[in-house]
Amino acid sequence: MSAPNPVPSPSSPPERLHQIRQLVDRLLVADVFLVLGGALWFAVAVLLHGWHRDGALLLFQRLWQPLFTPAISVLMAAALISGALGWWQRRAPR
Repeated sequence: MSAPNPVPSPSSPPERLHQIRQLVDRLLVADVFLVLGGALWFAVAVLLHGWHRDGALLLFQRLWQPLFTPAISVLMAAALISGALGWWQRRAPR
């Protein structure tokens, strides 16, 4: 008589890996929206600057280094890593 197949626990390695990947995917989606929102904010701030209303542009400039630069960097790194992994998977023998 054979032993029943063990049911993987919620914290089994494949399930844990899947949860981590979902978390990373959600963070990257949020990062995309942060970058797009920052681009829209910048466009509006430049238009307002043309009308001598500098508050939005000054705030954007203060947040550039601590918020938008890392968000853009994470987005670019994710794109490069994704491209490299895709190339590696296509390159691997089947």
